[in-house]
Parts: sequence; structure tokens; C-alpha cells
Amino acid sequence: MPPDDPDNAPPVSLVQFPRWANYLLPACVLAAIGLGTYLPTLAILGLSPSTTNVGYRPTQPVPFDHALHVKALGIDCRYCHSTVQDAAFAALPPTQTCMNCHAAIKTDSPLLEPVRRSFAEGTPIPWKKVHDLPDYAYFNHAAHLAKGVGCASCHGAIDDMPQVFQSQPLSMGWCLDCHRQPELHLRPRDQITNMSWNAESETGRVQRELSLLLKREYNVADDVFMTSCSTCHR
Repeated sequence: MPPDDPDNAPPVSLVQFPRWANYLLPACVLAAIGLGTYLPTLAILGLSPSTTNVGYRPTQPVPFDHALHVKALGIDCRYCHSTVQDAAFAALPPTQTCMNCHAAIKTDSPLLEPVRRSFAEGTPIPWKKVHDLPDYAYFNHAAHLAKGVGCASCHGAIDDMPQVFQSQPLSMGWCLDCHRQPELHLRPRDQITNMSWNAESETGRVQRELSLLLKREYNVADDVFMTSCSTCHR
């Protein structure tokens, strides 16, 4: 056979890549960097002991005894957490609230020295949040109380806690369980801060029966809205 003649060879067909292919590699690199940064950060925030660890009990600058103040003395939650019915955030009490009583009670107690110093210097007491949701989760205290959800449903038996700790996981799954069946937790609005309230002993109705009535009376939203992502992630 005669040798191949390069001059008579058929033309080579070159593959033409689309213009967007020029950006494919940089996009993949950026996506890898983004996922490598975002996912660990999300995991750290979402699994932080302050948001999901049942039993989280930080040491406070002042050993405030809820069992003494709430159960023994009968102080209502709203006296200290004064914004809880009107705002999304349940405000921590200013030092003035503490001094309303302690300007005359236990005035020489060494345990209350940080309170007296805070009041004299006009600086806030550096309380540590116990129930601290991550920033990507939205929770409105006023909305829940207006629908008849009692403090104990999320915070547990605060009136039995000498030192407050996190009694519930506060995870997304835990919240969704309540949103799917809110009738298991509703109570009359005038009983939201009553830690020992019991539906059957107080009203003669079982919890579910009473809550179904309250669900209609308080116009609690249906499951579609209650479990929508945008309800809690805004």
C-alpha cells in the first residue's frame, strides 16, 4: 500500500466546548470551599450544647434560685421577664428589678454583691443564656403565649430548679412534634405561667379534649403553616 499522504488526509474535527465551560472549574472550586466552610459551621451551631444539650447548666454570676422565688415566694415569671407576652424576646430583668426587693431584703448577703455593684455602677449583670436558639431559627415568645402555650412546655418545671438548666432538646424535630400536635400543649391563657397547672384537675377535661377546644378558640394555624420552613427560618 502506498504510504499515507498527509496532504490528502481528511480534516480533523475539533470539539467545541460551550463558553460556560470556562467557568465550570472555578464554580466547582468555590462550591467545594463554600460547602467545606458552611456545613461544619452549621453543624457546630446546630449541635452546640447551648441549643441541643439537655441538662445544659451554665454557672451564673449570681446564684438566682428559681425554686425559692417562683414556688416558695410565688413571683410570677412576667415580673422578671417583663416582655415575654408582648415581644419575641423574653427580656432578662434589669438590676433595678432585683433591687426592688433586695434594697431591703438580704442587703448584706455576699451572694448578692454582684447585684449591688451592678446597681451602684450602672452596669448590667452578665447573665448567661440557658435557652439560646441559633440565629437561623426564629422563635416568638409572645406568639406562643397568645396561643396558650405555657412556659413549662419549653422550659420545664422552672419552679423546682434551684439552678436553671435546659430540660428540653430545643431541636428542630422537637419543635415540629409540637407544631404537628399543638393540642397536646395548649392551656387557658391565664394559666400560662402556672407551672403546676393540670388540665384534668383544673377543668375536669383531659388535656387533648380541652386543647382541641382551645385550638379553635385561639385560632391556632393548621399543620401546613405550622410545619412550613418559613415559619421558623426567616
